[in-house]
Amino acid sequence: MQQKKIKLTPKLRFEEFEEPWNKQKLGTIASLISGFAFKGEHFTEEGQKVLIPKNFTQNGYGNFSENFLKYTTEKPEEKYECRRNDLLVLLTDLTSTCELLGKPLWLLEDDVFYLNQRIVKLLIDSDDLSKNFIFYSLQTENYHKKIVETATGSTVRHSSNKILLNYLLSLPNFPEQQKIATFLSAVDKKLQQLTRKKALLETYKKGVIQKLFSQEIRFKDYNSSKNGILERDFPEWEEKKLGQVLKIGSGKDYKHLGEGDIPVLGTGGTMTYVNDYLYEGESVGIGRKGTIDKPVYLTGKFWTVDTLFYTHSFNKVLPKFVYIIFQQINWRKHNEASGVPSLSKATIETIKVKIPCLEEQQKIANFLSAIDKKSEAVSQQIDKMQSFKKGLLQQMFV
Repeated sequence: MQQKKIKLTPKLRFEEFEEPWNKQKLGTIASLISGFAFKGEHFTEEGQKVLIPKNFTQNGYGNFSENFLKYTTEKPEEKYECRRNDLLVLLTDLTSTCELLGKPLWLLEDDVFYLNQRIVKLLIDSDDLSKNFIFYSLQTENYHKKIVETATGSTVRHSSNKILLNYLLSLPNFPEQQKIATFLSAVDKKLQQLTRKKALLETYKKGVIQKLFSQEIRFKDYNSSKNGILERDFPEWEEKKLGQVLKIGSGKDYKHLGEGDIPVLGTGGTMTYVNDYLYEGESVGIGRKGTIDKPVYLTGKFWTVDTLFYTHSFNKVLPKFVYIIFQQINWRKHNEASGVPSLSKATIETIKVKIPCLEEQQKIANFLSAIDKKSEAVSQQIDKMQSFKKGLLQQMFV
């Protein structure tokens, strides 16, 4: 008896399309170019730009900020060149969650990049196939799940050209491919606009802080009087050791405590919840061991473990301003260990900082908090848009 062919249709579809989708191996409509094995001794501070796993992101668009660029003096043959609108796929992932394994990257940079090993360039061999549609197909959960399930390796996870080329794509006709890709591109454009807006706010905040701490800009003290508003300068900032304005508290073991709703904090964030607290109020956490350069603003009741210091007993300094100060300190400079980075109370307490009067501290903290609120609002918009896109990918593809 002949098996009945299953018609493939997505849950969410443009109404003008009715034809069922077909499954087809990626290898029948596309080919791959594998990356070049660059030699480590040729990596340098300048030269040819090389694509690396760090350039890949969850949203499919590359991260090419200065910290994510790699250069080499080698110049391989032309086939390894990657240019604007090339579609790339990452075949390795260093994380245990494999979040980026198999993820695509749509190259939008105008510079030439060279294809590194464990990254492949996807070449479309059919005129009836939209490269944009393939780009979004490679962002779906079904695709990623398949790639992760077939990956090899324990610490570093790998996929392969063979696995990628054998992946069964679900394909509609070309006009429907184009319409889906155009619609999702509009969603991505909005995401990119929001991401740029958040980056601009962060850059603006960073610039303001630099100017405040260099005294290039100052807040004024305004007081009302019978004759109107009086303006005066705040006192000059005073240089003090941190130990003069606050005390450093040590984290403790929590395993003797019961379950509750009070967070236990380490350098990696919240570890669990317990029924007692080590400190209540505003504070700033700073790593004692491990991650020592990521201060966190804390409020309410909390417990910290041995790897995370917390601040208390503030003397003429606001906790929010301490958080701003801690973000400006080069904590790596005060590292006391050759292996795992470490700090001590004594070292922290001897660090010298400049501190304004309480009134100016409050003005600075309020101003920067306003920027943070705007940035957080944009972050929430980004989260919503990403969830919206995720839902579309689940429903618009088979």
